[in-house]
Amino acid sequence: MEYEFEVIGKIVGKERPRVNMYSGMVYTPTKTKDYETLVQQYFKIKYPSFTELTGRVGIDIVAYLSIPKSTPKKNILDMLDNKVSPTKKPDIDNIAKSILDAMNKFIIHDDNQVSKISIEKRYGEEEKVRIRIYEY
Repeated sequence: MEYEFEVIGKIVGKERPRVNMYSGMVYTPTKTKDYETLVQQYFKIKYPSFTELTGRVGIDIVAYLSIPKSTPKKNILDMLDNKVSPTKKPDIDNIAKSILDAMNKFIIHDDNQVSKISIEKRYGEEEKVRIRIYEY
């Protein structure tokens, strides 16, 4: 079984958990929860009647980040041809964590099933993440 889909929009890496000073409760920031929900919605749109993956899982993530507006025109082609990689936030491990958390108990039973992962940050014309998740 294999699923491949895109999430179009601003990429949000997993943020640190916060603590409510009054109640002492730990919570995930709203921005992160909203992005995880967005990932799930894009998946549901493409695969409305999906089957949860139960075996060992591999995942490929390609994050396309927007080109900074201050970039000279002569450098834009190199960025789009993947000759220059983004070194700006979000960090690659935080991108992976937010996507894996979105899939946890949704597409996969538990994220400990993931035994193979490939992540890449590139520049693109529009900001999006391309995700391929598969059993092997």
